[in-house]
Amino acid sequence: MLSDAKAIPVIAVSDLDRARAFYEGKLGFSSTGPAPEGVIYGTASGPFLVYPSGFAGSNKATVISFQIDPAKFDAEAAALRSAGVEFATFDVPEGEWHDGVLEGGGNKSAWFTDPDGNFLNIESME
Repeated sequence: MLSDAKAIPVIAVSDLDRARAFYEGKLGFSSTGPAPEGVIYGTASGPFLVYPSGFAGSNKATVISFQIDPAKFDAEAAALRSAGVEFATFDVPEGEWHDGVLEGGGNKSAWFTDPDGNFLNIESME
């Protein structure tokens, strides 16, 4: 059954060197090992793969969400901004935007894109 299998997020990029500069240089990830095509990065809950594809950036939905401890969210958002990451805002049915961060229901969330336009997200859950 697929529910028994390990699964990892995969993110398509058009230029692997440019993507590595973003994921490693701006977001602070380190490669956890070789992949047949692409790079595998580790997180607390498991790995994700960044790989070259002709379909890079065609998904306009969030491709990966990083769950941040609420006590560390503001520092993480500040670190991303310091690295040159710009947060995106858009129409939402609930919550209020404050300096690129959506706040509502005790939660904070921010979205940003990689160089191919893939949406990534950080969020805190209280």
